[in-house]
This record gives sequence, structure tokens and C-alpha cells, in this order.
Amino acid sequence: MTNRSNAQMINKLILQKNKKCICVNLSIPELVEKIVINSEGFLSDTGSVLVKTGEFTGRSPDDKYIVDYGTKYDQEIDWGKTNQKISPERFDTLLSKVLEYLERKKLYVQDVQAGADKMHQRNIRIFSEFAWSALFCQNLFINSSESNEAEPDFLVIQAPGFKANPLTDGVKSPTFVIIDFEKKIILIGNTQYAGEIKKSVFTVMNRLLPADKVLPMHCSANIGKNGDTALFFGLSGTGKTTLSSDPERSLIGDDEHGWSAEGIFNFEGGCYAKTINLHQKDEPLIWDAVHSFGSILENVVFDSRTRKIDFTDGSITENTRGAYDLSRISNYVPSGKGNHPGNIFFLCADAFGVLPPISLLSGQQILDYFLAGYTAKLAGTERGLGTEPVATFSSCFGAPFLPLPPMVYAKMLLEKIEEHQSRVWLVNTGWVGGEFGIGERIKLPYTRAMISAALNGQISISDTNEIPIFNLKVPKKIPGIPNEILNQRLIWNNPQDYDRKAMNLQDKFTQTLEKFK
Repeated sequence: MTNRSNAQMINKLILQKNKKCICVNLSIPELVEKIVINSEGFLSDTGSVLVKTGEFTGRSPDDKYIVDYGTKYDQEIDWGKTNQKISPERFDTLLSKVLEYLERKKLYVQDVQAGADKMHQRNIRIFSEFAWSALFCQNLFINSSESNEAEPDFLVIQAPGFKANPLTDGVKSPTFVIIDFEKKIILIGNTQYAGEIKKSVFTVMNRLLPADKVLPMHCSANIGKNGDTALFFGLSGTGKTTLSSDPERSLIGDDEHGWSAEGIFNFEGGCYAKTINLHQKDEPLIWDAVHSFGSILENVVFDSRTRKIDFTDGSITENTRGAYDLSRISNYVPSGKGNHPGNIFFLCADAFGVLPPISLLSGQQILDYFLAGYTAKLAGTERGLGTEPVATFSSCFGAPFLPLPPMVYAKMLLEKIEEHQSRVWLVNTGWVGGEFGIGERIKLPYTRAMISAALNGQISISDTNEIPIFNLKVPKKIPGIPNEILNQRLIWNNPQDYDRKAMNLQDKFTQTLEKFK
């Protein structure tokens, strides 16, 4: 039995045993009908699909596993808390239980593709007991007539209603997300959160593409009228989707891309945007997309009678999401491809208010800030955070999805930056004039103006100040931006307080980067 035939055999087995109650590649209207008929969700007043994901409103990183066969291939994986081991025997037992469970269910099958570049594309077939999961996959991944005809390279089997037994199944809890790179199967149980499907496929691409000399990246990308491509790296809440959805530029994608010898290509065909406090004026493209027919809104509060949406209500979760096809964005790039990037932006929402709104990185700084992957979580947004912001570090701006050691991806990025002479900017979309509770969050129009200035060559590289502690090069002036906000220390009420907070954050950077030395 070959590695590929394992996935093929399971695919045929499921189709055979469920042939009387299986729905393959339904259209968006058909899936919307099924969702309503099955009571999986509701329609908003504009035709978007409103669903709740139950107990899990986000990913379950502690329940993620990779099957360890003990081969040389497995030894390359960065085993640990992020990539936990599970034995092939445990996986096979759990897979058998899930397949038996699904025999009694109506299944929805969606054939999609990951990767807009056909040289590096993977065919994915998703099985789920929910019609809305199939609609999510149709919105988020690439759909074509070829995807319906090709043999799948990977199977995703999602069984939200199945619970594992931690005492016998070799997992920590009833919830599990397991990737078997030998059998080419992703197995998901006891969670409806659709982001698990999306990020599992991303993890697969992160494992496979470096061997093809393609750098997989957790970033958004857009392209200007002159063909200039820009990348935006950043953790959740830093503005990755918002800033790449620029009315003046065309969107390649908002989350996952590859950088090959030919240029940039999107892994996906859709967007999965955070919608908490979404405003039409500030984010018109995203606003229109999430209100379109067939888009999905997860855990968003709405009026039960009028079905009007309230994006300001985070009572279910702060992690409200909208999933929509890229074609719902008026200025998207149909090919999903772009040239080699001229500018790269590392985004962070610094709630301590000490990093400058924009600065230019070079050499070791690029490596350090990429490996650190910094942002800050706000007090009160999660249980146990206390009263002050909490510094958060995630290697390569996507540690939970990296099967290989972070340095593998960091070295590839540096090589490509050097080869194509890309400029790298650190952008603080967080607080200015003081930390959270004292200062204020920088205005979105200011951040857009700074990024536009960087893209249009309106920032003088030679006319900069080097701020102490972080040793970052900060522009002295940017068109349309008040000069005083460019140097944080100058606008704090007490410069000594700034120094203390800045030193504290720099110490955290040093501790985080120590493991890479």
C-alpha cells in the first residue's frame, strides 16, 4: 500500500459506505438551503449565513498532533508543545472510530485546491457532517473544474460530533486535530470551529513547500497599479486583513501565501476576517464582502427578528469571523499571484505604546523581529491576563502552524529578501503617547498613510532618527503624518516612564530570541 493509496482507499471507503447520504460539491445556493433546512444556521437580512461554533470559538492548539512514524522524514519536524506526537496505531484506531461514526451521518464533500500556482498546488477533499463546513471550504479555498476531477492529495475528515476518549485514544481531551503526512489525512473531531480546517491545510503546505524551495508565509498580500507587490505579516488583531484590503490596491490574499522563484501566490481563494467592531466607513471592502449572499459569519450577534448584525457585540466571543470568497472583493487579483515583493511589513499592535508607528529594518533586525513575531494582548480580552497588556511572541508570525523549526523559514525569508532587495518595515498598529489605558490607539488613516508613503517611495531612507533601546531607524517626516507621533518618547507625558516600559519590552525580546542563538 503506497502513501498516496492510503488516502485514496479511505476516500473510496467513505464514498462506498455513505453513497446513499452523501452530497458532493454542491453549489453555494444549494449549501445555503441545506444549512437552513438542517437548522445549522440562519440567514442575515443581506443573505450571509449566521452560524455558531458551539463550545469552541477559536482553535484548540493543545489538541493538535502529528503522526510520528519514526522515519528520517519525521525527524525534520520540530516536535514539542506545538507539534505533539501521536503513534500510527493510535491514529488508525481513532480513524476507524471516526469512519464508523460518520457511516450514520449525512456527509457533505467539497473538492478544493490549496495554492494558486499550479506547480505547487495541492488538491484537497473535505468530508464533513455539516453543510456550513462545506460552504466555508468553498469560500476559503480555490475552486475550479479541475478540483472536482482530480484525485485528492490530502483528505480532511471533520467530525464535530465525535468525541475521543483520552483514556484509550492517546489524546489529551475529547477534541483532536491530527495530521498524518504518510497517509495524507487530516482528522478533526469534537470542534465545529472551521478555522481548524483552514489552518490544518496551511500546516500541510508549511511542511511540504520548503522542499520545493518555496517559502510558505502567514501574511496577506496586495499589488499596486504598477505591479508592485507588498506583504503584510502579523498576528491576529494587528491589521493584516484590514491593511491589505486597500481600495487603492488589488488584493492577492489576506492570510497565507507562498514565495517561489516566480513570485508570490495565494494558498487560498477567500478571506477569513475578524469582524469585531467592523465599521463600513473604515473597512468598506470587508463590510460589503461579509454582507454578501453565501458569506459566513461565525459567532456574530444578530437581532433574531430583523436578522440585522451587531459587530460591536462580543458577548459570544471577541473572535467573531467572516468567511467569504475573494470574488466578493471588487479589486481582487483573479490569478492569486504577484511579483516578488518590493516592500514587506511586519505588523504588531504594541499595547505598551513604545514601538514607533513605522521604522525600517535591516540585516539582523529583520531576522530578530521575524523570529520573535511580536504583538500584545490587551487586559480583559482573555481570562487570566490581569490589568496590564501581555507581550505575545509567535515565531514567524505563525508558530502554531509550523511543522519545521522556525529558523528554516527565517533563513529562507532572508535569502529571498537579499535576492530581491525587498525593504522591510516594522509597523506598530497599536498605541501611541502611552500604553493601553493612557495613550490612544493610532488612527487607521495614519497607518494607511504611512504604508502608502513607504510603497510610493515617499519616505526618505537617509533622513531618519535612530531611537535608543530598540535601535530602530525612524523617518523624521512622512507626508500627512504629524511629526510628533513618529518618535514615541517625545509624546509620552513622562519620558522616564517610556524608557522603563521600552527596556522591559526589549528584555522580553531578548529572552524570546535567546533560544535561537
